[in-house]
Amino acid sequence: VSDASGCSMIAFLHTGAAKFPPNLLSRSRQAVSLLLPAGVLEGFRSIVSRKLASHGFGASMAAMSSFPPQRYHYFLVLDFEATCDKPQIHPQEIIEFPILKLNGRTMEIESTFHMYVQPVVHPQLTPFCTELTGIIQGMVDGQPSLQQVLERVDEWMAKEGLLDPSVKSIFVTCGDWDLKVMLPGQCQYLGLPVADYFKQWINLKKAYSFAMGSWPKNGLLDMNKGLNLQHIGRPHSGIDDCKNIANIMKTLAHRGFIFKQTSKPF
Repeated sequence: VSDASGCSMIAFLHTGAAKFPPNLLSRSRQAVSLLLPAGVLEGFRSIVSRKLASHGFGASMAAMSSFPPQRYHYFLVLDFEATCDKPQIHPQEIIEFPILKLNGRTMEIESTFHMYVQPVVHPQLTPFCTELTGIIQGMVDGQPSLQQVLERVDEWMAKEGLLDPSVKSIFVTCGDWDLKVMLPGQCQYLGLPVADYFKQWINLKKAYSFAMGSWPKNGLLDMNKGLNLQHIGRPHSGIDDCKNIANIMKTLAHRGFIFKQTSKPF
């Protein structure tokens, strides 16, 4: 098959897809794939994508065709930072509360919630905590309490349409600690309720191990290394960790991985 005829065949398969019987369309595409070298086929796909982009369809078409659809409309990427020391202080208290709203179709960040929280049991941050997280005393002094921040999270969730029963969303964390230990433990200590949307999540470490076949012992650093990604920002910054989680998720999704809930029901 010549390049010219191959081009006309591919153009037909792209422009006439809507009118073509699905079973015959699939067989025709397979035939073209066998007849044309992979490089030529990819070249024509690139041309078609550029043509679509010139008519305003590029981003949406690329997003839909580059990876399979996810089970959720939105992923809510979360990574707490909390008071800490060596030996560990008790109770630990959340001091950074970031959430990224990740579109499940495009895997792009659509909205950000980010607040610092004033600790009340141990209001003075330890030097170890500041060195680990980069959070200094002035960043938490005068900030809202956890109860106030949780109220603002709920307002943000409502504003973003995430409380609509028809919208499927789920939190994503790097490990189970954030939503299995830290948030419920502090809420119990303060006598605060835990919203139902915090009671199911995806542990990115488990998702990565399912996708890549190895457990990331060093968390985000290992996952970035395994996927040849540059680490974003500084380790143990809550908002930077969220950006790394989102980037890893996007990369895995583009490789065809479908994210599923990993937590057990409460």
